[in-house]
Amino acid sequence: MARRYRQGRRGENAEETRRRIVQATFDLHGKQGIAATTMKQIAERAGVSVGSVYHHFPTYDDAINACGAHAFARNPIPTAAIFEGATTRAERVSRLAHALFELFAGLRAFGSVIADQDKLPVLKPFVDQERGVRLALAAEAVNGDDRAAVTLAGLLDNGAWDAFARLGLSPGDAASRVAEVANSWLDATYPQENA
Repeated sequence: MARRYRQGRRGENAEETRRRIVQATFDLHGKQGIAATTMKQIAERAGVSVGSVYHHFPTYDDAINACGAHAFARNPIPTAAIFEGATTRAERVSRLAHALFELFAGLRAFGSVIADQDKLPVLKPFVDQERGVRLALAAEAVNGDDRAAVTLAGLLDNGAWDAFARLGLSPGDAASRVAEVANSWLDATYPQENA
Protein backbone atom coordinates (compact mmCIF):
# COMPACT_ATOMS: atom_id res chain seq x y z
CA MET A 1 0.00 0.00 0.00
CA ALA A 2 2.77 2.47 0.91
CA ARG A 3 4.52 1.76 -2.39
CA ARG A 4 1.39 2.60 -4.34
CA TYR A 5 1.11 5.92 -2.45
CA ARG A 6 4.72 6.82 -3.29
CA GLN A 7 4.17 6.02 -6.95
CA GLY A 8 1.13 8.28 -6.93
CA ARG A 9 3.14 11.09 -5.31
CA ARG A 10 5.95 10.56 -7.79
CA GLY A 11 3.42 10.76 -10.61
CA GLU A 12 2.02 13.98 -9.18
CA ASN A 13 5.53 15.41 -8.90
CA ALA A 14 6.35 14.44 -12.48
CA GLU A 15 3.15 16.09 -13.72
CA GLU A 16 3.91 19.23 -11.71
CA THR A 17 7.47 19.28 -13.10
CA ARG A 18 6.13 18.90 -16.64
CA ARG A 19 3.63 21.73 -16.04
CA ARG A 20 6.40 24.02 -14.73
CA ILE A 21 8.59 23.23 -17.75
CA VAL A 22 5.76 24.02 -20.18
CA GLN A 23 4.95 27.26 -18.35
CA ALA A 24 8.63 28.25 -18.34
CA THR A 25 8.79 27.57 -22.08
CA PHE A 26 5.65 29.66 -22.66
CA ASP A 27 7.06 32.54 -20.57
CA LEU A 28 10.44 32.51 -22.31
CA HIS A 29 8.87 32.37 -25.76
CA GLY A 30 6.80 35.43 -24.91
CA LYS A 31 9.79 37.29 -23.49
CA GLN A 32 12.62 36.53 -25.91
CA GLY A 33 11.20 34.56 -28.82
CA ILE A 34 11.21 30.93 -29.76
CA ALA A 35 14.42 30.51 -31.73
CA ALA A 36 16.33 32.38 -29.01
CA THR A 37 15.14 30.07 -26.21
CA THR A 38 17.32 27.16 -25.09
CA MET A 39 16.59 24.05 -23.09
CA LYS A 40 19.06 25.29 -20.46
CA GLN A 41 17.08 28.54 -20.06
CA ILE A 42 13.85 26.55 -19.78
CA ALA A 43 15.39 24.42 -17.02
CA GLU A 44 16.63 27.47 -15.11
CA ARG A 45 13.26 29.22 -15.35
CA ALA A 46 11.35 26.06 -14.31
CA GLY A 47 13.75 25.42 -11.42
CA VAL A 48 14.70 21.94 -12.64
CA SER A 49 17.76 20.30 -14.13
CA VAL A 50 18.40 20.26 -17.86
CA GLY A 51 18.13 16.47 -17.60
CA SER A 52 14.58 16.82 -16.26
CA VAL A 53 13.63 18.99 -19.22
CA TYR A 54 15.01 16.38 -21.63
CA HIS A 55 13.30 13.61 -19.67
CA HIS A 56 9.91 15.24 -20.27
CA PHE A 57 10.72 16.65 -23.71
CA PRO A 58 13.46 14.72 -25.54
CA THR A 59 13.75 17.42 -28.22
CA TYR A 60 13.16 21.15 -28.38
CA ASP A 61 10.43 20.43 -30.96
CA ASP A 62 8.64 18.37 -28.30
CA ALA A 63 8.82 21.30 -25.87
CA ILE A 64 7.53 23.68 -28.57
CA ASN A 65 4.59 21.40 -29.35
CA ALA A 66 3.69 21.12 -25.66
CA CYS A 67 3.98 24.89 -25.30
CA GLY A 68 1.75 25.41 -28.36
CA ALA A 69 -0.87 23.05 -26.98
CA HIS A 70 -0.73 24.89 -23.66
CA ALA A 71 -1.00 28.28 -25.36
CA PHE A 72 -4.04 27.31 -27.45
CA ALA A 73 -5.70 25.63 -24.47
CA ARG A 74 -5.39 28.93 -22.56
CA ASN A 75 -6.35 30.99 -25.62
CA PRO A 76 -8.56 28.93 -27.95
CA ILE A 77 -8.71 29.86 -31.61
CA PRO A 78 -12.15 31.34 -32.34
CA THR A 79 -14.81 29.30 -34.08
CA ALA A 80 -17.88 30.22 -36.10
CA ALA A 81 -19.79 30.29 -32.81
CA ILE A 82 -18.64 33.91 -32.42
CA PHE A 83 -21.18 34.84 -35.11
CA GLU A 84 -24.21 33.36 -33.36
CA GLY A 85 -26.94 35.98 -33.17
CA ALA A 86 -25.08 38.48 -35.38
CA THR A 87 -27.56 39.79 -37.93
CA THR A 88 -25.33 42.08 -40.02
CA ARG A 89 -22.03 41.83 -41.80
CA ALA A 90 -20.73 44.77 -39.74
CA GLU A 91 -21.49 42.93 -36.51
CA ARG A 92 -19.80 39.74 -37.76
CA VAL A 93 -16.70 41.71 -38.78
CA SER A 94 -16.58 43.41 -35.38
CA ARG A 95 -16.96 40.14 -33.50
CA LEU A 96 -14.22 38.53 -35.56
CA ALA A 97 -11.85 41.46 -35.00
CA HIS A 98 -12.42 41.34 -31.25
CA ALA A 99 -12.02 37.55 -31.07
CA LEU A 100 -8.78 37.52 -33.06
CA PHE A 101 -7.17 40.46 -31.31
CA GLU A 102 -8.01 38.92 -27.92
CA LEU A 103 -6.39 35.70 -29.15
CA PHE A 104 -3.24 37.50 -30.26
CA ALA A 105 -3.07 39.46 -27.01
CA GLY A 106 -3.11 36.15 -25.12
CA LEU A 107 -0.49 34.65 -27.44
CA ARG A 108 2.21 37.30 -27.16
CA ALA A 109 4.76 34.93 -28.69
CA PHE A 110 2.73 34.37 -31.85
CA GLY A 111 4.74 37.02 -33.69
CA SER A 112 7.83 34.94 -32.91
CA VAL A 113 6.03 31.82 -34.12
CA ILE A 114 5.49 33.53 -37.46
CA ALA A 115 9.01 35.01 -37.61
CA ASP A 116 10.77 31.79 -36.59
CA GLN A 117 8.80 29.29 -38.67
CA ASP A 118 11.54 29.04 -41.32
CA LYS A 119 14.20 28.39 -38.65
CA LEU A 120 12.01 25.94 -36.74
CA PRO A 121 9.70 24.03 -39.12
CA VAL A 122 7.77 22.63 -36.13
CA LEU A 123 6.11 26.08 -35.95
CA LYS A 124 4.61 25.99 -39.46
CA PRO A 125 1.52 23.95 -38.49
CA PHE A 126 0.63 26.53 -35.81
CA VAL A 127 0.93 29.35 -38.35
CA ASP A 128 -1.00 27.44 -41.01
CA GLN A 129 -3.77 26.52 -38.58
CA GLU A 130 -4.28 30.10 -37.39
CA ARG A 131 -4.15 31.50 -40.94
CA GLY A 132 -6.62 28.92 -42.24
CA VAL A 133 -9.09 29.55 -39.43
CA ARG A 134 -8.74 33.34 -39.79
CA LEU A 135 -9.41 33.17 -43.53
CA ALA A 136 -12.38 30.80 -43.11
CA LEU A 137 -13.93 33.00 -40.44
CA ALA A 138 -13.32 36.12 -42.53
CA ALA A 139 -15.11 34.42 -45.45
CA GLU A 140 -18.03 33.60 -43.19
CA ALA A 141 -18.14 37.16 -41.88
CA VAL A 142 -18.42 38.57 -45.43
CA ASN A 143 -20.80 35.93 -46.80
CA GLY A 144 -18.16 34.01 -48.74
CA ASP A 145 -16.74 36.72 -51.01
CA ASP A 146 -13.11 35.67 -51.61
CA ARG A 147 -11.68 39.14 -52.28
CA ALA A 148 -13.38 40.64 -49.25
CA ALA A 149 -12.36 37.67 -47.08
CA VAL A 150 -8.68 37.95 -48.01
CA THR A 151 -8.71 41.69 -47.35
CA LEU A 152 -10.43 41.25 -43.99
CA ALA A 153 -8.11 38.39 -42.98
CA GLY A 154 -5.13 40.60 -43.84
CA LEU A 155 -6.46 43.47 -41.75
CA LEU A 156 -6.91 41.08 -38.83
CA ASP A 157 -3.43 39.55 -38.98
CA ASN A 158 -1.23 39.23 -35.89
CA GLY A 159 1.06 41.89 -37.37
CA ALA A 160 -1.79 44.42 -37.37
CA TRP A 161 -2.63 43.58 -33.76
CA ASP A 162 1.04 43.85 -32.79
CA ALA A 163 1.38 47.28 -34.43
CA PHE A 164 -1.60 48.60 -32.45
CA ALA A 165 -0.32 47.02 -29.23
CA ARG A 166 3.04 48.75 -29.68
CA LEU A 167 1.12 52.03 -30.01
CA GLY A 168 -0.54 51.34 -26.65
CA LEU A 169 -4.01 50.30 -27.78
CA SER A 170 -5.89 47.60 -25.92
CA PRO A 171 -7.12 44.57 -27.86
CA GLY A 172 -10.68 45.92 -27.71
CA ASP A 173 -9.76 49.41 -28.92
CA ALA A 174 -7.58 48.05 -31.72
CA ALA A 175 -10.30 45.60 -32.80
CA SER A 176 -12.93 48.35 -32.85
CA ARG A 177 -10.75 50.58 -35.03
CA VAL A 178 -9.85 47.84 -37.48
CA ALA A 179 -13.49 46.70 -37.67
CA GLU A 180 -14.53 50.29 -38.40
CA VAL A 181 -11.99 50.55 -41.23
CA ALA A 182 -12.91 47.13 -42.62
CA ASN A 183 -16.63 47.87 -42.47
CA SER A 184 -16.16 51.26 -44.18
CA TRP A 185 -14.25 49.57 -47.00
CA LEU A 186 -16.82 46.77 -47.26
CA ASP A 187 -19.71 49.27 -47.37
CA ALA A 188 -17.97 51.29 -50.10
CA THR A 189 -16.95 48.24 -52.14
CA TYR A 190 -20.03 46.06 -51.60
CA PRO A 191 -22.84 48.52 -50.78
CA GLN A 192 -25.70 46.06 -51.40
CA GLU A 193 -24.25 43.49 -49.04
CA ASN A 194 -24.82 45.21 -45.73
CA ALA A 195 -26.59 42.22 -44.18
